[in-house]
Amino acid sequence: MLALSRKKNEAIVINNDIEITVLEVKGDQVIGITAPKEVPIYRKEVYLQIQEANKAAVDAEGMAALKNLLG
Repeated sequence: MLALSRKKNEAIVINNDIEITVLEVKGDQVIGITAPKEVPIYRKEVYLQIQEANKAAVDAEGMAALKNLLG
């Protein structure tokens, strides 16, 4: 993990096209993100929910295919 200290209006750049900027320090909310539209950005808890839903869908699809295969 990389821990950085940034002040308001300072930023870091990831992979040449994702910029994370400190917009304002207000409680626990301190960042803004600029990235190309094709780069998905999620809060981690939402990302984990998406991963779980995708896994469940793949598992269900796999079971259905297996049932069809076995007759």
